[in-house]
Amino acid sequence: MNGQNDTTGVGLVEVYDLDANVDSLLANISTRGVVGTNDDVMIGGFIAGNQTGTTRVLMRGIGPSLAGRVADTLTDPVLELHDANGATLAANDNWKDSPDREAIEATGIPPSNDLESAILHTVSKAAYTAVLRGNEGVGVALVEIYNLR
Repeated sequence: MNGQNDTTGVGLVEVYDLDANVDSLLANISTRGVVGTNDDVMIGGFIAGNQTGTTRVLMRGIGPSLAGRVADTLTDPVLELHDANGATLAANDNWKDSPDREAIEATGIPPSNDLESAILHTVSKAAYTAVLRGNEGVGVALVEIYNLR
C-alpha cells in the first residue's frame, strides 16, 4: 500500500473471510514497516475466529535477518501479544530466551536470528493485537502471525 501520488502516512489493510460456511483458513498474515521505540510501534491485529475451541499461533518479530535485502533494518525487535482489552498476554525480546523455545523450534519456522522475537500462544475465538517495537533504535521490521491450527 502507498499513498496516492507517493504520499506517506498511516494506513490500514484488512482481510475478511465473508463466508462462514466454507472451511477456509488464513494461514499467515504479516506487515513490514518502520518501527521505533516506546509508542512508535507497529501493530498487527488479528481475530481468531470460526474455530471451535482454541488454536495455536506463532508470532514473529523479524528485523536483523532482513539485512542485505532491506535497508535500515531494526536490530533488536521486541514483540508483545495483547488481548481485546489491551492486557499483555505474552512478551518476548530474544526468541531463544523464551520458555517455549523448543516448541517454537518444533514449528519448523523459528526466527533465524537470535535477536528476533517469537511468541507461541494458544488463543480462543477473540480479537488480539501483536505489537512490535525496537528494544533500541529505529528500523524496518516485519511482524508475522501464523495460524498453526
